[in-house]
Amino acid sequence: MAVAAIVAVVIVVVLALIVLSLSVRLVQQYQRGVVFRFGRVLDRIRQPGFHLIIPVADRMVRVSMQTTVIGVPAQGVITRDNVTLTVDAVVYYRVVDPVKALVNVRDYPAAVLQVAQTALRSVIGKADLDTLLRDRDKINAELKAVIDAPTEKPWGLLIERVEVKDVSLPEGMKRSMSRQAEAERERRARVIAADGEFQASRRLADASRAMANTPGAYQLRLLQTVVDVAAEKNSTLVMPFPVELLQFFQEYGRRAREQAAPGGSGRTEPAEALGPTTEGVAAAAEGDGHRPQR
Repeated sequence: MAVAAIVAVVIVVVLALIVLSLSVRLVQQYQRGVVFRFGRVLDRIRQPGFHLIIPVADRMVRVSMQTTVIGVPAQGVITRDNVTLTVDAVVYYRVVDPVKALVNVRDYPAAVLQVAQTALRSVIGKADLDTLLRDRDKINAELKAVIDAPTEKPWGLLIERVEVKDVSLPEGMKRSMSRQAEAERERRARVIAADGEFQASRRLADASRAMANTPGAYQLRLLQTVVDVAAEKNSTLVMPFPVELLQFFQEYGRRAREQAAPGGSGRTEPAEALGPTTEGVAAAAEGDGHRPQR
């Protein structure tokens, strides 16, 4: 009798341990437990920790609440301006309603991937190439809205972020864009250079008017130029010749030819009228005019 009692106790203990092992469930901090009792979902969601369920009658499914990242494979897309390119993206999502994620959709990660591929083709097909390359944030927002619409309420999923990862252009399009960028930069350089020349010409015109009001300004500027050239330790010194002096000699030669021509007045201008700096030149010219011809 004692042996039979011991065997019975051992059997009861083993059965209790088996039942306990079948009843105890551990839910991690990043998980939520959904219990199905005879195939029906219980309303209460099991939070992290130890939980007891009824063996055979209950079945618990753990759902991860962490953010999941899936990469959308590269998709061949034709943009609105008929440019063929290849685009891939990445989607960040997480479960917000474990019951809907288990009941309303089968294999929700694969379902999100298919929706993301379809949305990527649709959104990129409605945008032109310049918008895709320049305004990437707008494209990402449109992708998030398109993917989030069929997944949030029906499936209990929240699309946190969608980003276009890479845009592959054909080689011919890359060369065309490079030439366009070079032409644009060259245009800007020419515009900047022309604007600089225009501003410099205006400054020079202002300086010329200011120097014209001061008689000695041209002579001072000439001396300053000579000093600047001489400071370079050059062996040759270039002296600019005033244009006004050439005009003076041209006018004097014309008057001399008028006096020497037959029927001329024979009257000469006094040397004082030519200024004190040209008295010697005038005297020499008068001597040439009275020199007897051979």
